[in-house]
Amino acid sequence: MYSNIIVPISFDDETKIAAAMKVAQMLQSKGGKITLLHVIEEIPGYVINYLPQDFIRSSHAAIEADLTRLASAYGPASHRVITGHSGRTILEYAETSGADLIVIGSHRPGMQDLLMGSTATHVVRHSACAVHVLR
Repeated sequence: MYSNIIVPISFDDETKIAAAMKVAQMLQSKGGKITLLHVIEEIPGYVINYLPQDFIRSSHAAIEADLTRLASAYGPASHRVITGHSGRTILEYAETSGADLIVIGSHRPGMQDLLMGSTATHVVRHSACAVHVLR
């Protein structure tokens, strides 16, 4: 059983979120905590000039609202929204928060993963704590 679980959230598939939360709740020790984490990728400077003035603030607020909804739907869970590179930022947050488990969803591997790697692959390879990967 784990006392500090991080569940990185990508909003592309609600069924993966539900599956990850179910696993996290099953592996959570009594009195343990679950944190939903979403990483907003940094927008390159050459792109930011073409976006509306309040794009980052409104995106952050919309993601916060979705995470609040998810956290309440799956029982007591906290949530965080952080900006950065997804794989590295998940690992940094896990280390600084003292996480002992990361429950992360993964897509089916394809050619692009052999060449570029995925967030889940990066987390599995470099994590200092246990990682549970869902497909």
